[in-house]
Amino acid sequence: MDLGTILGILIAFTMVMIAIFLGGSFNQFADFPSVLIVIGGALAATLVRFPLSGIASAMAVGFKVAFRHKKTDPRDLIEEITHLADVVRKSGPLGLESVEVSDTNLGKGVQFIADGYEAEFIRETLERERDLYLDRLRDGRKVFKALGDSAPAFGMIGTLIGLVQMLATLDDPTTIGPSMAVALLTTLYGALIANIVCLPIVDKLDSKFDVEEVNQTLIIDGVLQVRDNKSPALIRDMLTAYIPEKSRQDETAQAA
Repeated sequence: MDLGTILGILIAFTMVMIAIFLGGSFNQFADFPSVLIVIGGALAATLVRFPLSGIASAMAVGFKVAFRHKKTDPRDLIEEITHLADVVRKSGPLGLESVEVSDTNLGKGVQFIADGYEAEFIRETLERERDLYLDRLRDGRKVFKALGDSAPAFGMIGTLIGLVQMLATLDDPTTIGPSMAVALLTTLYGALIANIVCLPIVDKLDSKFDVEEVNQTLIIDGVLQVRDNKSPALIRDMLTAYIPEKSRQDETAQAA
């Protein structure tokens, strides 16, 4: 569970609610037509942009990454792969069958080694799994970016609708208030949805994409080196290239 995402959303909405209650009543900021315009319009525009089947899976990936994001440190993966190499050195490839790993693709690679598959098959399969996973993250980013762009736009559309309604009925003072509520609240709803939910999830997916691209490539290289029965120390040295320069000193000290 990613507490940062949950706390960020809760704090943002809490601050807005406190500001609302300090300045008036919650009922003043609740308007169902405004919700329909912003949420319904943003979802409809997103449906136009993307295939229906892809939207559901992309949103599922987005929410999963945002609320269940678990960052994997490359150093942990290196240590895990080094341990696998040590197992192969001592017990042979079949010794990997009893080893538990933390990553799904790493687990597939370990099973391929234990089953005796060729290196080229392992590389092609794991690269395909990596690319498909990154494609899902990319699709999720596109959907939430579309929602983040559409929500404020429909907020502005709702503002224009409210202004038109207000100007058309200026002779009836009782309609001015509801029309202005629609005009202003749609902009508020659009800004809140975009800046508290959609666009932060886009940034989270961008961050996840960069991390996973490095980690999954590290896993592929590590699995192939384990299959080639290279020494654990050599594998650690070769995979250290995936660690940022500023963190390599700590990794070298730990290995020593």
